[in-house]
This record gives sequence, structure tokens and C-alpha cells, in this order.
Amino acid sequence: METGPRLAMCALLQGADWIDFATVRTLLDVSDSVVSKHSRALEEAGLLEVRKGAVGRRPRTWFRLTPVGRAVLASHLAWLTELGSAVDRQP
Repeated sequence: METGPRLAMCALLQGADWIDFATVRTLLDVSDSVVSKHSRALEEAGLLEVRKGAVGRRPRTWFRLTPVGRAVLASHLAWLTELGSAVDRQP
């Protein structure tokens, strides 16, 4: 499973309410297809909420983490911190 783009997307979304597709794509420096693929996987896992609408006549897509997504991200980051501490303690 590719976790790099998904983790980056979750980290980006953790500090915001809604972020539009184009902003996610630009800030992560990935293609539309990468954002689509990973946002779909996160949505199917219940970690991401997707809202579709329009600005004027142009269709838009926005993302935000669900409460479960925020909890999962916090748990994952805590685990990574713990892992880093354990590695640092190795002789």
C-alpha cells in the first residue's frame, strides 16, 4: 500500500476545514490522478470526506478529514514518534 501520498494528504488536511482539490494537488506536487486515487482510498476507509459543488459554472471538489481520520492520523503520528524515539535509543 502506498502510504506516502496518503499520509501527506492527511497531514495537509489536519490543520484545515475544507481544502480544494487543486490546492491539495499543488501543495503535494502530484498529478490529478494521484490526488484522485488516494482521496478515493481515504474516503472508502472513512478517513476523508469529499464535497463536490461548483464555483460559478466550474465544478469543484473539496476535502476534509473526518473525526475518525483525525484520530487515525494522530495515532499514526504518535506511533511514528515512538518509533523514532526507540530507534534513537538503540546502541
